[in-house]
Formats: sequence, C-alpha cells, structure tokens
Amino acid sequence: MTTPVNKFHLTQRQLLHELEPVVAQNLDRHTAFAVNWDPRDYIPDACENDAPTLTASARSAMITSLLTEDNLPSYYRDIADTFPPGSPWSTWIRTWRAEESQHADVLHDYLVATGSVNADALKHARMQHMSVGIESTLEGSNLLHSLAHSTIQEFMTKVYHLNNQVVCGDPVAHRILERIAADEQLHTVFYRNLCDAALDLAPDQTARAIGDVVMNFPIPGAARRDTRRRTTSVPVQPVYDFDRHLNDVLVPLLDQWNFFHRTDFGPDGELIRDRLGVFLEYLGRNAARTPHPRPTGSGLSVG
Repeated sequence: MTTPVNKFHLTQRQLLHELEPVVAQNLDRHTAFAVNWDPRDYIPDACENDAPTLTASARSAMITSLLTEDNLPSYYRDIADTFPPGSPWSTWIRTWRAEESQHADVLHDYLVATGSVNADALKHARMQHMSVGIESTLEGSNLLHSLAHSTIQEFMTKVYHLNNQVVCGDPVAHRILERIAADEQLHTVFYRNLCDAALDLAPDQTARAIGDVVMNFPIPGAARRDTRRRTTSVPVQPVYDFDRHLNDVLVPLLDQWNFFHRTDFGPDGELIRDRLGVFLEYLGRNAARTPHPRPTGSGLSVG
C-alpha cells in the first residue's frame, strides 16, 4: 500500500492564519488553567530564612534556568507585531512573555535575596546572555521551527525544574520551582498542540522542522559554563542529561504526535522519520554511557 503524499506546501503567512483558530482554542484552555501569582509572594520567605539550605548543584541549575528564561525568540515578537492587539496570536505571545518574565524575576530575586549569587555579576551575565542569545541556529528561523523548538524547550524546562526541585534542599526554592514547572507544563501543552495541528496541515514541512530541531537541540547550560563560573564557583551536578532529554522529553513528545506511526507523510517526511529514529538510537547509546542518578519525586503529566 502506497503512503499518501502530502501535496501542500504552506507559506509562513498561510500557516499563521490556518493555525490561528488552534491558537484561540488553546489560549482559552491556558487561561482556564493558569494560576495568577506574584514573585513577591515567595521572597519574604526566602529573606526570613537565616541559613538557606539550597544545594550547590541546585543553585547552579537555577542560574542556568534564569538565563534561559531571559530569552525569547525574535520571531515571536515579529508575530506579535504583525497581528493586531487582542488577536489570538498577539494575545498569546504577550501572555507567554509576561509569564516567562515572572519566572526570571522570581529566580533572580530568590538568588539575590538569599545571597546565593553576586548580584552585580548576575546582572552582567544576564545582559551578556541576552545580547548573545540562545545557541540555536534553527530557533526563530521560521514558524514551524520555532513551534518545534518552543515545544521541546518548554517541556525540557519543566523537567529541569522538577528534577532540580527534588534535590534543591531548600523549602522556598522547592515551592518556586514547583510553581514555575506548573506554568511550563501549560506552555508545553500549548506548543505541543500547535505542532500537532501543524502536522495535520503540512505533515512533511512540520516533520522536517521537528527533525531539524530535535537533531540540533542543545543540552541546557552547554553555552553557559563561563557565565556560571562568574556567578558561582561551584560546578553543576547534572539535573538534566542525555537520558532525561531522550526518555523524559523527546520520546514522550514524539509519542504524543504519533510521529513514528503516521500514515500521511510523503517521501520527505518518511526520510526525516528514518533519520530521527537513527538519531534517537544515537542518543540512547550516549545516555547508556553517561548514567547519572535520577531524582525521584512527583512529576507533572504531559497531557
């Protein structure tokens, strides 16, 4: 039986407009489940703790998280400016940016309030990191690459925070990381659903974007070693590695998209699927060679 070939190649403008109803639907879902909170609610507790018990590895991981939260792809800013205020795309992007800014604020304020970092060094690191940007040549290059990257980034960040929460050793940090992870879960679902809809609209185009992003996605902190050294002298103990990236993020996402069992890919999509399968096997071999103890604790469903 011959696999149906996708006959449509959609432009960026067509994709934006075709996906707008999906954005509206998922914006309603996000609004229904999102929790209104203020970073200032957590900081008095941090200040009252005379001897913070935050572990060294958790401190380094929180610095990495802060620098990651600071960056938002310029492509999304362009979308927000293209659509009128109040439109689904514009509303979502502004909502997402505000929530990510909250995450950065609470991480920064906690680290400074507890004396976990040098405030001036951290400010310099944030400015430098935002001027350099995120090391990914694919993020923001077009809509489908951006959606795929955001899905993986948000899911990865959620897993990263949950793993760090288990080992952080400080009750205030524990609550902060749990709160951020819950937000990142909602972001993950939003972008995952957009990618799912894009796969139905343009299977081969979206498959190529997913494959490109997955096979070029950096492990957190890889480009930030010097920055970490300037803000804290303690080396990171991994709360995220090849095993977690593969089994806690990539495999669940690809399963959600039914990526390896779809019947609507054309030759290009099938080629990407085969290459991605080989790449996941490569990641699996790397994970087996570099095992780390896995934190155990309650997680958040990807559903």
